[in-house]
Amino acid sequence: MDTVWLLDFLAVIREGGFSRAAERRAISQPAFSRRIKCLEEWVGAPLFDRSSHSIELTNAGERLRPFAEEILRQLETARRDAMSAAQTATETLVFASTHALSLTFFPPWLRQLESDEPLLTSVQLIADSMVRCEQFMIEGRSQFLLCHHHPAAFNRLTGDRFRSVPLGTDILVPVAAPSLASTQIMENGPFLAYSTESGMGRILNAAWEQNGRRLPPDPVFSSHLATMLVTMARDGRGLAWSPLSLVADDIASGRLMKIGVPEDEVSIEIHLFRAKSRQTQTAERFWQRVSRQSDQLMKNEKSSSATRAGHSS
Repeated sequence: MDTVWLLDFLAVIREGGFSRAAERRAISQPAFSRRIKCLEEWVGAPLFDRSSHSIELTNAGERLRPFAEEILRQLETARRDAMSAAQTATETLVFASTHALSLTFFPPWLRQLESDEPLLTSVQLIADSMVRCEQFMIEGRSQFLLCHHHPAAFNRLTGDRFRSVPLGTDILVPVAAPSLASTQIMENGPFLAYSTESGMGRILNAAWEQNGRRLPPDPVFSSHLATMLVTMARDGRGLAWSPLSLVADDIASGRLMKIGVPEDEVSIEIHLFRAKSRQTQTAERFWQRVSRQSDQLMKNEKSSSATRAGHSS
């Protein structure tokens, strides 16, 4: 069995068709189809239902998918580990991050970690949409993922293969330019929305559904970038939900205004994800440091909650 076949198999799933997958893999479609057929012969069962117009996995294909993803991710981890053992240079820690957190959270968080103890390694950060970041993790192209998290929101990094620790909290708040600030805008818009690639959009939709809130009507503009929605909100284009960390200065300066009531806001956490399987030695040591930091954060949060409860009583 050739691991190239597994990459082809996952490409069909990701691209939604054989022709697009063959193009992405830079191979002719007949040659690509032959490689898929070789994989199916090796498995001993069809992996795709070819009777329908859309590409759908058979039961055998559904069973194979998580194993294929894990095999390729483990191979990438093994390659990195072997390479770091052979090189005298320091290993690189590879992070994927959603765009907003790469700007607002990652730099000060890394600075704080290094103030306690130098990392003694280089760092690579890949900023992209949540969908792409999840794919980087599944393929083993990044060791860690920094993203916003909400328990009701769907996440491809399932608990049987990945785990995470909380690093902080944030709030999604509705904001608009002062010229649009009114109670009517919450009901009638215009609305600026997150596109389907956005993890923030998933969180908002899941939180609204959980609370029985009606989803806003069709937006006048959409993007997977929170920074782009904030820019459009500043320009008076509509109402956007943004992480408070991204718009705190805008609210303080009056460029944007919080709209609605506290019940319109959505509390979220900032999490760092990793695969459950073994990482390189450098990555494992880093995870131990982050886990200690997270434990201390949770203790501080519990202490603060107890103090607030005492004051309220």
